[in-house]
Amino acid sequence: MIYSSSGWETWGLEHKPVIPEGMSLIFDEDLLFEDEHGLRPSAVVNRWACELPTSKVPSDNSWPSYVRAVREWMEFGAGHGVGLLEGRDRLKALLSAYSVHRARGPLAARFKASTWNQHMAMLGKFYAWAIDNGYTTALPFTYDHATGVFENQMREVKVNQARRRRAKGHVTIKYLEDDFADLFLKGLARLEPDGSEERGYRGREMARNAAVGRFVIASGPRKQEFTYLLACEVPALPKRRTEIPTPVPLPWGITKGGKFRSTWVDYDTLAELHNYLAFERATAVAGSSWTPPARWGEPLIVTEADARGGRVNGARVLWEDLGPGERRRLVAPGGGSMLLSVCGPGRPFTAWNTVFERASDRIRDRYEPRFPHVHPHRGRHTFAMQTMARLASGYYARLAQKVRPGDTDAALALYLTSHEPLMILRDLLGHSSALTTEKYLNRLDTTRIFADLHTAQEQGTARARAAEREAAAEFDDEGDGI
Repeated sequence: MIYSSSGWETWGLEHKPVIPEGMSLIFDEDLLFEDEHGLRPSAVVNRWACELPTSKVPSDNSWPSYVRAVREWMEFGAGHGVGLLEGRDRLKALLSAYSVHRARGPLAARFKASTWNQHMAMLGKFYAWAIDNGYTTALPFTYDHATGVFENQMREVKVNQARRRRAKGHVTIKYLEDDFADLFLKGLARLEPDGSEERGYRGREMARNAAVGRFVIASGPRKQEFTYLLACEVPALPKRRTEIPTPVPLPWGITKGGKFRSTWVDYDTLAELHNYLAFERATAVAGSSWTPPARWGEPLIVTEADARGGRVNGARVLWEDLGPGERRRLVAPGGGSMLLSVCGPGRPFTAWNTVFERASDRIRDRYEPRFPHVHPHRGRHTFAMQTMARLASGYYARLAQKVRPGDTDAALALYLTSHEPLMILRDLLGHSSALTTEKYLNRLDTTRIFADLHTAQEQGTARARAAEREAAAEFDDEGDGI
């Protein structure tokens, strides 16, 4: 269940429970927290869950995934008579059986390597917490130790041996080539490959899907970043057409790791996004009576809104301070959701995995059998490759040279002409170092056109291994969006 404190005064409690709003919790069928053996495992899991926000899992979108990973592990163990907090030998034997179940069990239970590795990381986090807090001394995993150096700091890292090996990044194409990217955007807009209107297909919210899909490929935000961007945070359209990209600030409240960064978007893509805002979206939210469901928490009613903030339930708030869970509860002054993407009568829309997958399925069935499955993170990969190709060819630098001093584009033009392409892409993607960006590109590029960016000596350093781990994390966002 998802916790909400709404109505806690009627629960017969003296004080409001100290449980994070929106936390995912689990309960046994008899709703008891203790038995003759003491605190039940479900209650231990709930205590761990309530500490996730201060244990490097601040996003409320991630909490259900963490709790679900432990719950499914508990349920599998219960089916084999093994408890969550039993001895190491029993847990290790259970882990072996669980690995087979998730790899070759019923189709509905099987995990891809990336999903399995995510679940092992989540279980590892739970057991480390349980040991630190005295609930158990047993760990089902075996760890190997390695020493890494990142940003001039040496640290020891543990590698969970239960992780599955994944295919090398260059084995499968992770981005859309230009012709496939064009085909995908036309598919989102309900257009045939030649640009004519697609026949025999009745889709909805085509303007929204086309505008946001193009924005993702043109600016490279992660799924959470564009899904929970507010309509009022979309940059203003420049007064005159310009070839220099427009900066797109991404507030720290929705970025990975809570780090503010700025990417960019071209004029035509931004113009299409503004057309969606002015027409289809404006029609959907006008006079909308939508309010968030009770399970999300209390509605956050907005007044006096501008690009930086507004009054939320009477108090002045900056948008950058709001996380995804709060943003989807915002009710605009004129009605409807504050999110960029809405559906129906002004409701917030977040099901982008489904939109992208359906569009790619339709293209594959109707036009191009080789067309890949497309998830939101593939748009980010596509942006990275397209942008690097333009930076490396000097495309943006040539545009910047045409900008006159004093123009509104002058600051960005100076940046484009005074920084190396790899450094610029590092900033746009939000990577910690240019080395991470190099390795990320190398994993994306099947023809290895960027392989010569690495030296044999550099590949073997601990700092390079740390950058490899950060680059690999980019691919953990694929598919299920955890």
